[in-house]
Amino acid sequence: MTPLIEPAKFAIRSDGVLYSLKFGDVYHSAAGCFGQTRHVFLNGNGLPERWRARRVFTIVETGFGLGLNFISTWALWRNDPARCNRLHFVSIEKHPFTRADLAALLPRIAHPDIAPLANQLLAHWPVLAPGLHRIEFEQGGVILTLAFGDIAEQPPALSACADAFYLDGFAPVKNPEMWSAATFKSLARLAARNATLATYTSASAVRRGLTDAGFEVRRATGYGGKREMTVGRFISYSRAEENHARLSVAAPQRHAIVIGAGLAGCAVVERLAARGWQITLIERRAQPARETSGHTAGLFHPLITKQEGVKSRLTRAGFLYALRNWQALASRTSCASPLQAFSERANGLLHLRESEDNDLAHVSVDLPKDYVRCVSRAEAKTLAGVRPASGGFFFPAGGRCDPVLLCRAQLEAAGQALTAHWMRPVARLVREADHWHAVDQHGLVIACAPVVIIAAAHHTARLGGLRDASARAVRGQLTIAPRIAQLPLALPVIGGGYAVPLPDQKLMIGASYDFDDDPLPRALSHMENLSRLHRLFPDTPVDIDLASLTGAVGFRCIARDRLPLIGALADERQPDLHRHASDKAHLSGLHRQPGLYGAFAYGSRGLIWAALAGELIACAIEREPMPIEAELINAVDPARFLLKMRSL
Repeated sequence: MTPLIEPAKFAIRSDGVLYSLKFGDVYHSAAGCFGQTRHVFLNGNGLPERWRARRVFTIVETGFGLGLNFISTWALWRNDPARCNRLHFVSIEKHPFTRADLAALLPRIAHPDIAPLANQLLAHWPVLAPGLHRIEFEQGGVILTLAFGDIAEQPPALSACADAFYLDGFAPVKNPEMWSAATFKSLARLAARNATLATYTSASAVRRGLTDAGFEVRRATGYGGKREMTVGRFISYSRAEENHARLSVAAPQRHAIVIGAGLAGCAVVERLAARGWQITLIERRAQPARETSGHTAGLFHPLITKQEGVKSRLTRAGFLYALRNWQALASRTSCASPLQAFSERANGLLHLRESEDNDLAHVSVDLPKDYVRCVSRAEAKTLAGVRPASGGFFFPAGGRCDPVLLCRAQLEAAGQALTAHWMRPVARLVREADHWHAVDQHGLVIACAPVVIIAAAHHTARLGGLRDASARAVRGQLTIAPRIAQLPLALPVIGGGYAVPLPDQKLMIGASYDFDDDPLPRALSHMENLSRLHRLFPDTPVDIDLASLTGAVGFRCIARDRLPLIGALADERQPDLHRHASDKAHLSGLHRQPGLYGAFAYGSRGLIWAALAGELIACAIEREPMPIEAELINAVDPARFLLKMRSL
């Protein structure tokens, strides 16, 4: 069962103040919510002065509420000509408001100067699903990361280095968990050196807890009739800075080489270019997305599993992040929007249970219906236009996408930051001084840079010097058939195979899973795909002439745990590697090759993984807050298999 996010329950008092029914406390001061924010959190943390001349500045907040602190901070950043380049605002909220409630409440409070910002927040408000939700504003200048979940779980899960803290939960007597010693210690693990904090409360227990966690605190003048509040500074050792430094590199220049122009590489290019990096893209083909990423269409959907686990959480994070990323991308390019590539996207995607008695037959989900809903076999027929083998899960925002169009849009978005070398295979990488040199088969240097991201699928392990990449190539053949009259599909249907209606009156069926290296379509694989079609729609007899079929073959790069490999590559030449390679070792103990990253083994889920992986790598390089939880970062770490040293 997926954990439920319980929305905020509230009332409005006679004086117009918003009141929490669950906690019995107000969301803001009766003396003025925005005045309180300015006095307590902005002035209390020395803003805007402290973010000036900074490239990145990160604020961590406990208790997002209506988003008033975020909107006020955003407005201050907008009006400051000496502002930091990128403002990260990470906020933890156990009971977020629904979009409908926010839409009703914010106009009551927001004055005309900030109403446009409130409207933007509303327009991008995420689905109320557990986990982290990253939203960008101001062309990436302001980044909001909402962590929906319990305060006991979220700070330990975050990977961030906070320059300032807004402690804005309900009063300690109303919500003691928010002000516990464990919470303060978790926040301290996120603190940068000399990080500041501010909170409206002056309770002695809060001051003692913060002091014990490594903060130096003092009383300050309160707001709106409240005599005192608390401000402070972190004076202990910064574990957060050490953790961020471990997987990043102090690059002498903001220039990176990306090897591979498929879905993985193009997403990395776009994410780094958005941060002002110069990128040299090296591709062995003449155009982007010419190998497995260049199929006729790709399917885009998350997973539902019997137990809420790493795979379902990761695919949910990738799915939701990609939708937001593509939406922003559409506004920055002249290419047709990647979202327009969903020619049937408005109808969604249907994931069958495969049978009514398998492991997913009785799975239910407590996720918003605009993300996924369970459907019966009868409902599935209404959605698909054809009676399927079973009911399943309907994803309204899922569908099919054109990977080639997406890659082109990402490269166009990079603009003049991108220099591309086509038809230039990289034979090896050589590190000299602080730079990596990409060398071709003739011994000529194609390019050099302090940072390299290898997104070359099966070739990544060789170029990255990895002996235990734990990934292999798996052949996949898809079948293109003429649109079948008996099968008037209205949307893509998957489950032990897939059937996808294409815009040119054709049907895409797939896909085989073969352990050989035959690059050409073959009749046997077409027949297997037709069998998959029959299993999806057993009540609809389909007679197709094999001579009318065409197809394509790609080679998926798949890790043995079916999760991608994303992040800093281990240095397997280190003599103490095997000392760390035990079940009790940690990924933090493994040596990494400075400035070398991998983005590969996406299997058949490139559309789900690519955008999130690009953001993950860019954040690691730039030492920015990560877009997913620490457990999920470790789950995709390319070095994870070294800890057990099992062969594939």
